[in-house]
Formats: sequence, C-alpha cells, structure tokens
Amino acid sequence: MPIYQLPDDILFPNPADAEPDGLLAVGGDLSAERIVAAYSLGIFPWYSDGEPVLWWSPDPRMVLYPKDFKVSKTLRRTINNGKFEVKFDSNFKSVIEMCADTPRKGQDGLTWITKEMKEAYTNLHKLCIAHSVETYLHERLVGGLYGLSLGGCFFGESMFHKETDASKVALYHLVNKMLDWDFDFIDVQQETDHLKSLGAIAINRKDFLLLLNKSLHRKSNIGKWDFITQTV
Repeated sequence: MPIYQLPDDILFPNPADAEPDGLLAVGGDLSAERIVAAYSLGIFPWYSDGEPVLWWSPDPRMVLYPKDFKVSKTLRRTINNGKFEVKFDSNFKSVIEMCADTPRKGQDGLTWITKEMKEAYTNLHKLCIAHSVETYLHERLVGGLYGLSLGGCFFGESMFHKETDASKVALYHLVNKMLDWDFDFIDVQQETDHLKSLGAIAINRKDFLLLLNKSLHRKSNIGKWDFITQTV
C-alpha cells in the first residue's frame, strides 16, 4: 500500500491502510492539534533526526490493562522498602530529556525523541494532556516515564531508569492511578519481552481501534497531576 503524504489540513488516512510494519503516513507537523488527532485514531509519530515526520499504526498493538500489571517479588520488595519517592508532573522536561538520552538496544546511539518531539510533548504537557511520573532517590531523579492522557486511556511514550526498578516503580504508581480513575488501558505501542513481563499483551489493530474508540467517549482527565506525591 502507498505511504500517504499528509496535507496541511489535519487529516489522516485510515490506520488499516498502514504498511505491514505499521508505517502509515509521512509529513505534517507536530502541532498539539495534529498529535491529539493522530492518537485519537490510533496513530503516533516516530522518526529520527534527518527524517520527515513518520506516522505509525502497528498491527498488532501492545496494551497493558491496569488490572493485569505484574509485580515481581523483587519489585514488590523495592516498593515495600521505601527506597524511592514518586511524583507526578513535577519535572516533565527532565523526564523527556533523560528518556531521549537513554541508550536503546538496536538504535546505535540515535533517538526518536528529537528536539522537535521534545518541544511538541512539552507543549502538550503545558496543555495538561501529557504527563510524567518521576522516581527520586535522595532528591535525585533516577527514573520515570511520560505519555498522553485522553479519554479513558493513557498512551505511554517512553521510560528511563538510572537505578534498578526505578522506572518500574513509576509505572506501578501510574497503574495504581489508572485503577483509581477506572482507566481502560495503557497503550504501550510496540511488542517487547520487557513489556510482556509486566503484563502487557498484543492485540490486533482492529480490536485496538474498537477499544480506543470506546475509551475516547469517556471524559478526559485533563489537568495537572502534580497534586500527587508518594513515598514507596
């Protein structure tokens, strides 16, 4: 199938028209309106420096249902020993910077979190659509994650850790808030063994889009999440 060139108007092709690897379209910008429109259709941007903006809708899609999150014995010990302090929306900019700087297997030192991506998601954070969860050790940021919240779903974008289990602790507290708020699922996009070990499963794109459409009919939890500060 052809890869679509996006027009200036905020329009996207049918996600079902994506290439086998999930690539759907090229071009456009990273305005808040376009990014929100994309996520609402099960599409997200992912590209490297020097490339045009690439838009993806993979099949299958990896999702984590909050009730299915797996807490290992070692993670449970970490949670119970009070080692980390966890905050929400306290330092989004540092979280996205550290996610970008974290080496990833198979990326040869490159990152898809480009300068433009950082600016776009930081703007979404200012609009109270993007959020971060941070893990601190002795007041030093050592782990965290960020993503978007729309309807009854959270779109996880990236995680990092500088201490063992620091990102998993952040995810644990995000999952707990998703349970408290009765969120439907966390979209974790790509299938990996690490995500499987945490309870995420792969579902086909058709089922994902049906799930997403239903979830987006729910009221979004828009607003700053910085009222939460927890010690684990």
